[in-house]
Amino acid sequence: MTTVILVVMCVVVGALELYAGKQSKDQSRAFVRRIDELNEQVAKQNTVLVTVGEQLTTELSKVKREVLPALDSRLRQNTGQVEELAVLVHQADEYLRLQATRLHDLEKQRVTLAALRRKLGEVETSMRSLDRAATGAVEGKVDTALDRLADLERGGAEILELQRTLTRTLEDVEDVVTELLQFTEGELDEAVTSSLTGQPRGVEGDAAAVTATGRLWTRDEQLDDILAEMYERCVRTARLNIRFRTVEGPDGLAPGAPDRRRYFLAGHSVEDLAGEFTALLISTGADLPHNGNGLSRGRSVLPPGVEPVRTPQDEAALKALLRTLQESTGAVAQIGPLMAVRAREELLCAVLTPPQSLELESDDVYWDPAAAAVRLRRLPSHQLWDLTSWAATP
Repeated sequence: MTTVILVVMCVVVGALELYAGKQSKDQSRAFVRRIDELNEQVAKQNTVLVTVGEQLTTELSKVKREVLPALDSRLRQNTGQVEELAVLVHQADEYLRLQATRLHDLEKQRVTLAALRRKLGEVETSMRSLDRAATGAVEGKVDTALDRLADLERGGAEILELQRTLTRTLEDVEDVVTELLQFTEGELDEAVTSSLTGQPRGVEGDAAAVTATGRLWTRDEQLDDILAEMYERCVRTARLNIRFRTVEGPDGLAPGAPDRRRYFLAGHSVEDLAGEFTALLISTGADLPHNGNGLSRGRSVLPPGVEPVRTPQDEAALKALLRTLQESTGAVAQIGPLMAVRAREELLCAVLTPPQSLELESDDVYWDPAAAAVRLRRLPSHQLWDLTSWAATP
């Protein structure tokens, strides 16, 4: 009986093993089929990706070949249009100023005409009164008017004398104003000299006190207004205030001579300005591929622990001033310690020390580009920038 049971159990175990083997084979076949399906899907996706990649490559080639050159052409065209619009805006500004002056004159004429109209109304009223009055009364008024005219004729000489006296008085006032301007200019010169020599003058720490001087002169009269505009923009972006300015000819306002512009500036000390302008020139000179004649990229001359605070506006304003100077046949621009000279075929910039500024002022070379260029060439290399190549580059 035990043997039978063992045989039956072996048969059952064998049957179970056969069933388990069959199930395992079925699962293996299903797993193989699933892997084949996944491989097929991956192959299809690879084919799709290859197709999409080829399409993207084609589109990029088309963009590089057609779209980008067209964009570059439109950008250049728009740049030219912007420049033309800038010229038109400048012309429109000049026209508006002329129209404002003309409108002011017309307003004066309107007031004069209104007064004349009132006077004519009074005369018309008087004439109507005369028509209603008796003839004797009219004749009496006419005689009175004739007598008054005779009195006016006799007083003509007195009126002429009064006019001569008024003319002499106006000339005296003009002389007084001229002397006052000379006195003010002398006071400002003294303040600048005190600032350069380091001697205190007046109340210390006064932010409105004059601390630097400026000069501007160009040989080209057609560039005078534009150069003055670029110069004053550069002064403002350097956070300086224009306290006083004078405009005069070389021989005391000689007619037809190029104007000499002098500026008296406040807001920063000469030492701070020297550091800021040195940093700006180093940044501007960095645009050159290599050092030019006398071009220095040294460190800015600043007090220990002080770094210049610059914004893109001050660098752009300085570059605009230098490029305007490049368009001139001869010009000199000075802002405190900064001096820029356009002479012959060169454009030089330098940052002067206070003693050097006083020496150039004593020798009166600020108004002579050729002499100023020669003097700047004698400065140490770390103070001089030759920007001729930079200015000639578009």
